[in-house]
Amino acid sequence: MQGLAVVAMILLLFRDGLEVEEEMLQEAWHLPLRKLVLAMPLTCFLVALVTHALTDLGWTESFLLGALLSPTDPVLSSAVITNPRVPRLIRHSLNLESGLNDGLALPAVLAFTAAAAGDEDFVWWEFVLQDVLVGLVSGLAIAFVASRLMPRGRALGYEISTHQKALYGLGVAFAAYGTATLPPEGNGFIAVFVAAIALGIWRPDIRDCFKRQSEDIIELVKLAIFVVFGAIITIDGLFGDGWAAVAIVAFTLLVARPVAVTVALAGTRVGADAVAFMSWFGPKGVATMTFSLLVLSQGIAEGDRIFHIASLTVLISIIAHGVTDHAGANWIAAHAERASARGDPEAAPA
Repeated sequence: MQGLAVVAMILLLFRDGLEVEEEMLQEAWHLPLRKLVLAMPLTCFLVALVTHALTDLGWTESFLLGALLSPTDPVLSSAVITNPRVPRLIRHSLNLESGLNDGLALPAVLAFTAAAAGDEDFVWWEFVLQDVLVGLVSGLAIAFVASRLMPRGRALGYEISTHQKALYGLGVAFAAYGTATLPPEGNGFIAVFVAAIALGIWRPDIRDCFKRQSEDIIELVKLAIFVVFGAIITIDGLFGDGWAAVAIVAFTLLVARPVAVTVALAGTRVGADAVAFMSWFGPKGVATMTFSLLVLSQGIAEGDRIFHIASLTVLISIIAHGVTDHAGANWIAAHAERASARGDPEAAPA
């Protein structure tokens, strides 16, 4: 199970990192940045606060659950992100947020996992300096070397195919992970995410080839995660904390995310309808499941409870967001079209 979680994390983080195109970092970045820097930590804090109040979980375990439930999943909101009637600013914001927050939530998940596992050698500042810094440097180094090793056009007299570039990208992902885990032992997952961002900017040809060719592999990995996830969860486990678990789920989806997004976007020109739309469409999915499996494999004392509360949140999110995605897309599209008719260019679909 741990091996599957590791492989899944490497592939998903690498794919997510490749989504960060240079143009996206330069234009229309302010909304997703606000949600990543403000909304995601605030969501984690609010969920942790309520979890600690409603259960007997300690602060470390409560913040671990908050970190697990802070990322969003673009797959579960694909009907929203791909709908051309939804304003491009909203689609772009949700897509970039969900693509980046897996990697940005990772350090917090790893740190709280190590602390909850009772690692006597765990020190916060050492984690930041060693795991994060070494992972970041390793990822940048591997991406720099890899971007220059692969010729852009022909090699040995032959044209480099899309398939070869995609396989090369896959090799870069695992090379980044492996290199980071060598002494002085940084964090391999952070290295993978950083390597993907840098490689995607320096070699957009490899990025595009990997994204086109890797869809089947990514879907298979996601399917494997869903299968393992479904095989582990039980009704007794899901509701082991009784109504407290249900309350945590409801608070996460109906209060924590909306409050965090509203605070993050305060003072912007985004209308109340767009804020409400982006507040609701923050579904929990593959990233939360994969992180939860990783936590479950660490032997944490309360790991089973944390896993099942996160699982219940994912299950309810899949149902709630799956039922409302088309209706929500039509609702915001109608609002945008009316605003466009009034002459508001930011509201118009693109």
